[in-house]
Amino acid sequence: MVSLKDVAQRAGVSVKTVSNVVNGYAYVSSGTRNKVEAALAELDYRPNLSARNLRGGRTGVIALAVPELDAPYFAELSRAVIEAASERGWMVLIDQTDGEAEHERRLLQGVREQSVDGLILSPVAIESDDLAARTDDTPLVLLGERVLDGPAHHIAVDNQRAAREVTAHLVELGHTRIAAIGAQERPGMGTARLRLAGYREALRDAALPYDEELVVFTPSYRRADGAEAMRRLLALPQPPRAVFCFNDLLALGALRTALSRGLRVPQDVAIAGFDDIEDGRYSTPTLTTVSPDKQQIARTAVEALHARIGGGVRTRRGLPAEQEVVARHRLVVRESTAGTARP
Repeated sequence: MVSLKDVAQRAGVSVKTVSNVVNGYAYVSSGTRNKVEAALAELDYRPNLSARNLRGGRTGVIALAVPELDAPYFAELSRAVIEAASERGWMVLIDQTDGEAEHERRLLQGVREQSVDGLILSPVAIESDDLAARTDDTPLVLLGERVLDGPAHHIAVDNQRAAREVTAHLVELGHTRIAAIGAQERPGMGTARLRLAGYREALRDAALPYDEELVVFTPSYRRADGAEAMRRLLALPQPPRAVFCFNDLLALGALRTALSRGLRVPQDVAIAGFDDIEDGRYSTPTLTTVSPDKQQIARTAVEALHARIGGGVRTRRGLPAEQEVVARHRLVVRESTAGTARP
């Protein structure tokens, strides 16, 4: 195995300088860094991550816990986290919580019997009291809505603003009877609550009435839930001419019901979703949606966890140790609302 000493001899520098380059320290001149990187490549140097982690009292493994692994949004987000973690030489242990409060509480108190260096958690059911009662000192980063107060990084999408934007898009197209699919009765569903609030804001901004008849509660966010919700909306004496679904799976289910009834989308009813999953880019018609920046969410979460594991108050990018970060999002207009996709 090639050692740091071998690389140092090839580059004509000290072992300490090679170590600084390998570990990403900034205070190395560009000329020296180039020489070391060339020597690393020539000798095909591979760092011994296991030895490095053992010396630092770490495992080189982090945990990622999401509500549903088979939900495309969380599958795509998990992939992005794995890619970002692998750049730091970390392996990722993935867990599925099913949105159950007890499961999420167990994670807060320690990731089962596994020894991990940090935890990235996308909570659904726990409350602020659960976080306050936490005794485990494993570094923690939270994804999703800011429903928990406490000393942890929090990476979120502005769901209320995004929902307002997509509803406003439907208003701009001339729709006045706009439905919403995906409201939730379960406590702790902050995402659904904020998306509903954004929907209501857009209606209010357009001086349109809020009609409870047009808001369909769903037990979950599956395609079947969207299909059933759309069936109920189409059975109304005055069906809606546009529908905002709180995620893309609901929208795809709603789209299936509309097409099976012989309706044209978007001519007879426009349908929009949220999450920008791959399926929506290839559906017929393609799906208008809100696209959160999953890569930014994943990389920021990994960077924040690295800062907490290292015990520092800031990362290399200046991110404070306790901070809420709002990830970027954009409205992607496609055929299901506009008839044609916008660039």
